[in-house]
Amino acid sequence: MTSPSPINYEMIFQHAPVGMCVSADRVIQSCNHALAIMFGYDEGRLHGQSFSVLYPTMDEFLRTGDRIVPIMNAKGRYSDERIMRRANGELFWCHVTGRALDPSQPLGAGVWTFEDVSEKRPVTAELTPREREIAALLVEGKTSKIIARQTDLSPRTVEMHRASLMRKFSASTSSELVHKLVGVAR
Repeated sequence: MTSPSPINYEMIFQHAPVGMCVSADRVIQSCNHALAIMFGYDEGRLHGQSFSVLYPTMDEFLRTGDRIVPIMNAKGRYSDERIMRRANGELFWCHVTGRALDPSQPLGAGVWTFEDVSEKRPVTAELTPREREIAALLVEGKTSKIIARQTDLSPRTVEMHRASLMRKFSASTSSELVHKLVGVAR
Protein backbone atom coordinates (compact mmCIF):
# COMPACT_ATOMS: atom_id res chain seq x y z
CA MET A 1 0.00 0.00 0.00
CA THR A 2 1.37 3.40 -0.97
CA SER A 3 1.22 6.35 1.34
CA PRO A 4 -0.82 9.34 0.19
CA SER A 5 1.14 12.19 -1.39
CA PRO A 6 1.57 15.27 0.74
CA ILE A 7 -0.94 18.05 0.15
CA ASN A 8 0.53 20.89 -1.90
CA TYR A 9 -1.04 23.95 -0.25
CA GLU A 10 0.75 26.39 -2.57
CA MET A 11 -0.86 24.67 -5.58
CA ILE A 12 -4.27 24.77 -3.91
CA PHE A 13 -3.83 28.49 -3.13
CA GLN A 14 -2.70 29.32 -6.68
CA HIS A 15 -5.53 27.37 -8.34
CA ALA A 16 -8.40 28.35 -6.04
CA PRO A 17 -11.52 29.39 -8.00
CA VAL A 18 -11.69 32.77 -6.19
CA GLY A 19 -9.14 35.52 -5.75
CA MET A 20 -7.14 34.98 -2.57
CA CYS A 21 -4.34 36.81 -0.84
CA VAL A 22 -2.35 36.86 2.35
CA SER A 23 -1.79 40.34 3.76
CA ALA A 24 -0.02 42.10 6.60
CA ASP A 25 -1.01 45.62 7.66
CA ARG A 26 -3.17 45.96 4.51
CA VAL A 27 -0.24 45.14 2.22
CA ILE A 28 -0.54 42.12 -0.10
CA GLN A 29 2.17 39.60 0.77
CA SER A 30 1.08 36.97 -1.75
CA CYS A 31 -1.87 36.54 -4.07
CA ASN A 32 -3.12 33.81 -6.35
CA HIS A 33 -3.66 33.75 -10.13
CA ALA A 34 -7.41 34.41 -9.82
CA LEU A 35 -6.87 37.65 -7.87
CA ALA A 36 -4.26 38.96 -10.32
CA ILE A 37 -6.51 38.18 -13.30
CA MET A 38 -9.63 39.62 -11.63
CA PHE A 39 -7.92 42.94 -11.00
CA GLY A 40 -6.02 42.93 -14.31
CA TYR A 41 -2.47 42.75 -12.96
CA ASP A 42 0.46 40.68 -14.19
CA GLU A 43 1.46 37.72 -12.04
CA GLY A 44 3.36 38.90 -8.96
CA ARG A 45 2.71 42.63 -9.60
CA LEU A 46 0.42 42.91 -6.56
CA HIS A 47 2.95 41.39 -4.15
CA GLY A 48 4.12 44.12 -1.78
CA GLN A 49 1.36 46.51 -2.90
CA SER A 50 -1.04 48.22 -0.52
CA PHE A 51 -4.67 47.16 -0.84
CA SER A 52 -5.26 50.82 -1.76
CA VAL A 53 -4.42 50.01 -5.43
CA LEU A 54 -7.61 47.91 -5.54
CA TYR A 55 -9.89 50.75 -4.36
CA PRO A 56 -11.46 53.47 -6.51
CA THR A 57 -9.99 56.18 -4.23
CA MET A 58 -7.61 56.47 -1.28
CA ASP A 59 -10.47 57.88 0.81
CA GLU A 60 -12.53 54.70 0.21
CA PHE A 61 -9.53 52.58 1.19
CA LEU A 62 -9.10 54.53 4.46
CA ARG A 63 -12.83 54.58 5.34
CA THR A 64 -13.16 50.84 4.66
CA GLY A 65 -10.21 50.17 6.97
CA ASP A 66 -11.91 52.22 9.70
CA ARG A 67 -15.14 50.25 9.18
CA ILE A 68 -13.38 46.85 9.22
CA VAL A 69 -11.62 47.21 12.59
CA PRO A 70 -14.64 47.19 14.96
CA ILE A 71 -16.32 44.36 13.00
CA MET A 72 -13.13 42.25 13.01
CA ASN A 73 -12.71 42.96 16.73
CA ALA A 74 -16.26 41.79 17.42
CA LYS A 75 -16.52 38.83 15.00
CA GLY A 76 -12.95 37.90 14.06
CA ARG A 77 -13.84 38.14 10.37
CA TYR A 78 -15.21 40.62 7.87
CA SER A 79 -17.35 40.32 4.75
CA ASP A 80 -19.04 42.79 2.43
CA GLU A 81 -19.75 43.65 -1.18
CA ARG A 82 -18.14 46.81 -2.46
CA ILE A 83 -17.06 48.53 -5.62
CA MET A 84 -13.40 47.90 -6.41
CA ARG A 85 -11.08 49.11 -9.22
CA ARG A 86 -9.22 47.06 -11.80
CA ALA A 87 -5.74 48.06 -13.04
CA ASN A 88 -7.33 49.65 -16.14
CA GLY A 89 -9.57 51.87 -13.95
CA GLU A 90 -12.78 49.88 -14.55
CA LEU A 91 -15.01 49.74 -11.46
CA PHE A 92 -16.75 46.51 -10.49
CA TRP A 93 -18.70 44.97 -7.60
CA CYS A 94 -16.68 42.53 -5.53
CA HIS A 95 -17.57 40.26 -2.61
CA VAL A 96 -14.72 40.50 -0.08
CA THR A 97 -14.20 38.24 2.95
CA GLY A 98 -11.30 38.26 5.36
CA ARG A 99 -10.03 36.89 8.63
CA ALA A 100 -7.17 38.11 10.81
CA LEU A 101 -4.62 35.47 11.75
CA ASP A 102 -4.29 37.14 15.17
CA PRO A 103 -7.68 38.39 16.40
CA SER A 104 -5.97 41.09 18.50
CA GLN A 105 -4.60 42.68 15.28
CA PRO A 106 -7.59 42.98 12.92
CA LEU A 107 -5.62 44.69 10.14
CA GLY A 108 -2.38 42.77 10.78
CA ALA A 109 -1.70 39.45 9.06
CA GLY A 110 -4.80 38.06 7.39
CA VAL A 111 -6.30 35.91 4.67
CA TRP A 112 -8.71 37.52 2.18
CA THR A 113 -10.89 36.26 -0.65
CA PHE A 114 -12.30 38.33 -3.51
CA GLU A 115 -15.10 37.27 -5.83
CA ASP A 116 -16.10 39.32 -8.87
CA VAL A 117 -19.90 39.69 -8.74
CA SER A 118 -20.13 42.22 -11.58
CA GLU A 119 -22.15 39.88 -13.81
CA LYS A 120 -24.92 39.87 -11.19
CA ARG A 121 -24.37 43.49 -10.25
CA PRO A 122 -22.97 45.77 -12.95
CA VAL A 123 -21.77 49.28 -12.09
CA THR A 124 -24.18 51.29 -14.22
CA ALA A 125 -24.09 54.84 -12.84
CA GLU A 126 -21.29 57.31 -12.18
CA LEU A 127 -21.12 57.41 -8.39
CA THR A 128 -19.12 59.49 -5.95
CA PRO A 129 -16.89 57.63 -3.46
CA ARG A 130 -19.38 58.29 -0.66
CA GLU A 131 -22.30 57.09 -2.83
CA ARG A 132 -20.38 53.87 -3.55
CA GLU A 133 -19.85 53.35 0.19
CA ILE A 134 -23.51 54.01 1.01
CA ALA A 135 -24.68 51.84 -1.92
CA ALA A 136 -22.61 48.93 -0.56
CA LEU A 137 -24.16 49.35 2.90
CA LEU A 138 -27.69 49.62 1.44
CA VAL A 139 -27.12 46.35 -0.43
CA GLU A 140 -26.28 44.76 2.94
CA GLY A 141 -29.77 45.79 4.10
CA LYS A 142 -28.64 48.50 6.51
CA THR A 143 -30.92 51.39 7.42
CA SER A 144 -29.93 55.03 7.09
CA LYS A 145 -29.56 55.26 10.86
CA ILE A 146 -27.15 52.30 10.99
CA ILE A 147 -25.25 53.59 7.93
CA ALA A 148 -24.94 57.00 9.62
CA ARG A 149 -23.43 55.37 12.73
CA GLN A 150 -21.00 53.24 10.72
CA THR A 151 -19.84 56.09 8.49
CA ASP A 152 -19.83 58.92 11.09
CA LEU A 153 -22.35 60.86 9.01
CA SER A 154 -25.63 62.35 10.14
CA PRO A 155 -28.77 60.38 9.18
CA ARG A 156 -29.82 63.43 7.11
CA THR A 157 -26.57 63.28 5.09
CA VAL A 158 -27.10 59.57 4.47
CA GLU A 159 -30.63 60.34 3.29
CA MET A 160 -29.27 62.98 0.88
CA HIS A 161 -26.87 60.39 -0.59
CA ARG A 162 -29.69 57.84 -0.81
CA ALA A 163 -31.84 60.41 -2.67
CA SER A 164 -28.97 61.07 -5.07
CA LEU A 165 -28.60 57.32 -5.68
CA MET A 166 -32.36 57.05 -6.30
CA ARG A 167 -32.12 59.81 -8.93
CA LYS A 168 -29.09 58.24 -10.62
CA PHE A 169 -30.74 54.80 -10.75
CA SER A 170 -34.22 56.17 -11.58
CA ALA A 171 -35.67 54.42 -8.53
CA SER A 172 -38.87 55.68 -6.94
CA THR A 173 -38.56 53.69 -3.69
CA SER A 174 -35.71 52.52 -1.49
CA SER A 175 -36.63 48.92 -2.25
CA GLU A 176 -36.42 49.59 -6.00
CA LEU A 177 -33.03 51.26 -5.48
CA VAL A 178 -31.64 48.20 -3.67
CA HIS A 179 -32.96 45.93 -6.44
CA LYS A 180 -31.28 48.09 -9.06
CA LEU A 181 -28.04 48.17 -7.06
CA VAL A 182 -27.97 44.39 -6.94
CA GLY A 183 -28.76 44.21 -10.65
CA VAL A 184 -32.28 42.80 -10.34
CA ALA A 185 -34.69 44.37 -12.82
CA ARG A 186 -37.96 45.52 -11.32
